[in-house]
Amino acid sequence: MIEPIGNQYVVARPVYSANAFGEEHKKIKRHHKTFLDRLKLCCSCSTQKAKKIALSLFPIASWLPAYRIKEWLLSDIVSGVSTGLVAVLQGLAFALLVNIPPRYGLYAAFFPIIIYFFLGTSRHISVGPFPVLSTMVGAVVVRITSTANTAALTASNSSTSNDSLSTDEQSVMVAATVTILSGIIQLLLGVLRIGFVVIYLSESLISGFTTAAAIHVVVSQLKFILQLTVPAHTDPFSIFKVLESVFTQIGKTNIADLVTSLIILVVVSVFKEINQRYKAKLPVPIPIEFIMTVIAAGVSYGFDFKNRFNVAVIGEMKSGFQPPITPDPWIFQETIGDSFGIAIVGFAVAFSVASVYSVKHDYLISGNQELIALGLANIFSGSFRGFASSTALSRSAVQESTGGKTQVAGLLSAVIILIVIVAIGFLLEPLQKSVLAALALGNLKGMLMQFAEIGRLWRKDKYDCLIWVMTFIFAIVLGLGLGLAASVAFQLLTIVFRTQFPKCSTLANVGRSNIYKNRKDYSDMYEPEGVKIFRCPSPIYFANTFFFRQKLIDAVGFNPLRILRKRNKALKKIQKMHKKGLIQVTPKGFICTVDDFKDSDEELDNRAIEELDQPISTTDLPFQIDWNADLPLNIEVPKISLHSVILDFSAVSFLDVSSMRVLKKIFQEFVRIKVDVYIVGTDDDFIEKLARCEFFDDEVTDSMFFLTIHDAVLHILMKKDYSTSKFNSSQEKEIKSDFTINTNGGLRNRECQVPLETRF
Repeated sequence: MIEPIGNQYVVARPVYSANAFGEEHKKIKRHHKTFLDRLKLCCSCSTQKAKKIALSLFPIASWLPAYRIKEWLLSDIVSGVSTGLVAVLQGLAFALLVNIPPRYGLYAAFFPIIIYFFLGTSRHISVGPFPVLSTMVGAVVVRITSTANTAALTASNSSTSNDSLSTDEQSVMVAATVTILSGIIQLLLGVLRIGFVVIYLSESLISGFTTAAAIHVVVSQLKFILQLTVPAHTDPFSIFKVLESVFTQIGKTNIADLVTSLIILVVVSVFKEINQRYKAKLPVPIPIEFIMTVIAAGVSYGFDFKNRFNVAVIGEMKSGFQPPITPDPWIFQETIGDSFGIAIVGFAVAFSVASVYSVKHDYLISGNQELIALGLANIFSGSFRGFASSTALSRSAVQESTGGKTQVAGLLSAVIILIVIVAIGFLLEPLQKSVLAALALGNLKGMLMQFAEIGRLWRKDKYDCLIWVMTFIFAIVLGLGLGLAASVAFQLLTIVFRTQFPKCSTLANVGRSNIYKNRKDYSDMYEPEGVKIFRCPSPIYFANTFFFRQKLIDAVGFNPLRILRKRNKALKKIQKMHKKGLIQVTPKGFICTVDDFKDSDEELDNRAIEELDQPISTTDLPFQIDWNADLPLNIEVPKISLHSVILDFSAVSFLDVSSMRVLKKIFQEFVRIKVDVYIVGTDDDFIEKLARCEFFDDEVTDSMFFLTIHDAVLHILMKKDYSTSKFNSSQEKEIKSDFTINTNGGLRNRECQVPLETRF
């Protein structure tokens, strides 16, 4: 019964152990689905299920019939044109990160949009090249096409071409094959419904990784900005080797490229800041990348920068599409690890951005369907010489902020890209590569600003801050591929560390109520005499069982196994003395008829340890031994005042077999020295698992489980009969507000005299 009294409540109920509660409140028998039941459900077929599967595989069938032409079409057109212009320039710029000719970036920007239009579940993200993925693919391209592998790569393609592949063709082949393989991995993950794999990439890890990738992008673009010949490096510490190569050649810098890059970078950065600051007042963001590209291409063509200043330009832009490629099996074998990392990072970034917009605009997205859509998008893109795609944050922001309502805006942006591919691409031929490099760097501001995360994370969570820093270091030093693997391993290691060394605490009662907190945190604390309440805030498993044991020993103040062995040694001495008639028992204690008894500790220590660990048996003695009293012949046994230990397992989510074995041994040690053990806060599944694993026996029984700490404390107080309290006459006269235990287990606050009450 619960009675509200103002801002307080009064609860009157019996003291419940788990068994008592189970007897009074019968559980409903539920049928838990077995693996076979789930398999049957998965393999069953019906018209409704077929329709649901079809709609899930082709989300367009659910939203396109409900498209509001009058309300949405104009917004989607404006958004599509704006996004298309940005996508063209980013495709060209990010192709440089992949170390392939810029025109192939247009293919990477075009094909994913078409596939995602039919299969994607997000209405607002713009699918296409992403600088981090482009950098990861570029690292693989450099490694595979390096001098050590050129001969093998050329030989592997000898069956499909009579002529050896050029360097650019080799790079395109590697980038396309890696993209196809990463797409296959994403598709398989989606079909197998294991899109949850992305949960192992935390926000801190992704932030640190993308920041490191931005540094890699900056370093990789220096050779285009300065127009230097920098050898390829892909091994760990490669970023430092590239920087060394750049600074040793700094005197060969092309001033025209450098000046052009700096001007473009400054102007783009300024206008991006204007777009951000006045986005509420601007009808559409100023397309500064497009404007600067047109101006730069016109100036380069009009003043003949290529011949006058020897700048590097995009060069020939072939119109139309090229025939599909045949993936190279040898590249598959060499790049499967890199492809898996590319697949996971691409999906993680796309899904996180899609999640933000889905929450903002109130619609649902499916992680598994996103994997399928991105996988097929990468397969098609790679087949037509594109490279890995995800979503660029800035491009998606343009599509959403300019009023895009659905992926119709994405389809229209693909039309803009198509026009450039088939009709007007030649106008970009005089554009300097340094301009594209500057545009790529201009899109990195958001990623580079993530350095501010370090301070924020340090204030909020030191572990997350450490994950960010170590991820950044791993990705910088080891490269993006190995760095990602090392970062995930380190992140999982921090989880193991946190559970392996949990912050255990000793609890006490606060304010004489039913609330129990860490006794170090409050001043008005009450601990029942002879009772210790110990809390473990993590799962107990093989890695932290001994840590748990040591913390529990520290909390109670003694080692139960040591006490048990000491008592058994003392008992053997007393039994020998009794058999020889050297000891008598009186109401006042032991009387010894000798002053000394020779039975060395060395002799006892050499006996079987197993005997000392067994329960204490006094059946052959005509008296009971009070281990806290003085023993004959100054036999020393540590005295303990503790009679009950309460273990708060409300935060213990699971146990493994190893921890069960250790816990049972600990409980037996306490029970054998007459210290009762109680466990509180567990659910029924926890107890059922212990029963299945044959945890209980004559010493460790299931009666030790109670619903709450308070139930266990009240049970102990009643069991130990605290009505004979040890108070002197002056204390008996004190009158104070106190809690009493009623016969029905309830608590009430009343003005009472301290004695003659079972106090709490």
